[in-house]
Amino acid sequence: MHPLRNALPHLLSGLMALLMLTHASAQKPDAAPRAVTPRGALAADEQANIDVFKRLSPTVVHITTLATERDFFNRSIQQVPRGTGTGFVWDSSGHIVTNFHVIQEGTGARVTLADQSTWKATLVGAFADRDLAVLKIDAPRDKLPAIPIGTSRDLQVGQKVYAIGNPFGLDQTLTTGIISALNREIDSANQRTIRGVIQTDAAINPGNSGGPLIDSAGRLIGVNTAIYSPSGANAGIGFAIPVDEVNRIVPRLIRDGRITRPALGVSIANDSLAKALRLPPGVALLQVTPGGAAARAGLQPFSRARDGSIVAGDVITAINDEAISSLDDMLTVLEKRQPGDTVTLTVWRAGKTRKQAAVLGQGD
Repeated sequence: MHPLRNALPHLLSGLMALLMLTHASAQKPDAAPRAVTPRGALAADEQANIDVFKRLSPTVVHITTLATERDFFNRSIQQVPRGTGTGFVWDSSGHIVTNFHVIQEGTGARVTLADQSTWKATLVGAFADRDLAVLKIDAPRDKLPAIPIGTSRDLQVGQKVYAIGNPFGLDQTLTTGIISALNREIDSANQRTIRGVIQTDAAINPGNSGGPLIDSAGRLIGVNTAIYSPSGANAGIGFAIPVDEVNRIVPRLIRDGRITRPALGVSIANDSLAKALRLPPGVALLQVTPGGAAARAGLQPFSRARDGSIVAGDVITAINDEAISSLDDMLTVLEKRQPGDTVTLTVWRAGKTRKQAAVLGQGD
């Protein structure tokens, strides 16, 4: 057979493949980039979000807490990262406000500013009862824009709010929401009740703690401190310590390093005694410190007579007309005063109520 005849099937097969490839190339879709559709101006609420973040994010810091560990091989002592949280610049002197529980178990801390510079922090003071702490860094004043301070006394449910923080270590994160409720109560790190707390649905997650809650005017109105969540992540219920409380406590921590609570000089009875004696709501006095504020005001504790019967003492039912029903209530009211202040006690004894002035002493 002629050699050309043997090659003909292969030539025809190659020609068909070439034709199919040429056809496919001719049918290839256009892969050029699409033309960009003009966006137009941002919506007013979007621009407001952007403006608040640009103005406030330089005031927000990232806090890394440190723990001391001994190196296994060379037995040297070193500090290693333990956890993260958020804080904000209080003033250009380098004071940083955060939550007490953010720094509670650390032996040191580092503060990273918005420009990513990192500074060693020292503890100025802390108040576990309100979950607040103040750190200090020695950064230049031009790196320390102080956050604008607002007020929390006139907040309303439905107001728009912003939270800036470092959830899960992701720094400079903005979330938005509203005030969902006011005057909530939560427990502090040492189980004291924090009253007047702001509830928000702005997304707050672990790492946001200590960061600012901001109103639409770009002012601090609270310090984000806790979330309610079965899973440990954001469930739309976050809590913030109101700024009026923060603005009362932080200057005292900066000045004194601690909160010195004025004292009445009393020890109170437990609830079981009050129930057994059918006493009115208040704090029943079990001991009165000689020379203390209560003793100088003539208050008397409950006691036992020689025959074992109970001698009626005093029950404080209000301080400056603020109702008192527990030790926690009493401490909360006293925290608003200073040693040397005069308060009016409403006192019940053996069925009779009286008003009694008392000059507060120095507490712990």
